[in-house]
Amino acid sequence: MKAMILAAGRGERMRPLTDHCPKPLLKVAGMSLIEHHLNRLKTAGITDIVINHAWLGEQIEQFFADGKRFGVNIQYSAEKNGALETAGGIVKALPLLGDEPFLVVNGDIYCQYAFTQLPALQHGELAHLLLVENPQHNPNGDFAMVDNRLKSGKALNNKYTYSGIGVYSPKLFSGLSVEKTPLAPILVNAMTDNKISGSLYHGLWSDIGTPQRLAQINALIKGN
Repeated sequence: MKAMILAAGRGERMRPLTDHCPKPLLKVAGMSLIEHHLNRLKTAGITDIVINHAWLGEQIEQFFADGKRFGVNIQYSAEKNGALETAGGIVKALPLLGDEPFLVVNGDIYCQYAFTQLPALQHGELAHLLLVENPQHNPNGDFAMVDNRLKSGKALNNKYTYSGIGVYSPKLFSGLSVEKTPLAPILVNAMTDNKISGSLYHGLWSDIGTPQRLAQINALIKGN
């Protein structure tokens, strides 16, 4: 399986930290967020990795190069005219990802999840998403899980938050062109056809969306 690390976001809420540094290069426990992902991917035996980038992306390429010193093989999908959002970025990178299901990881999260635990897609499934308990900044959650199938809708109870980690079939993006496209509507549409499964993770996870959250996760890890 190949993996894609999403690293194209501007990180507006992280300013001024991201004025001169792409958000996925910010450090948790003395190591950049992308490095943490690379280490866990390598441990899981996933060594063919695509990283997309836009804002200050040259810094990412300069630091990680071809990935050999990290024990992986890295290819880059540069979004030179600005970030294409999640789905658009994945569509642009599809030629590098191939025809088989692939793992996608948000570059701006910290998570101790073992990628070996992600299940393979079953027949007819278009994606499997890892969910987490709702953090303070997303108290209402994103998706409900019914018999391991994900559902979307304001009326649903017991919703969880999408972790930014999932396995995707290229078929989910069939017919889409390379343009700025959000992922959520595509997922919701597939959920109506009962084609998205999910599982729940209870371990350490943080969406590094603000300087305060970055400081909190660093303090938490240092305290342990």
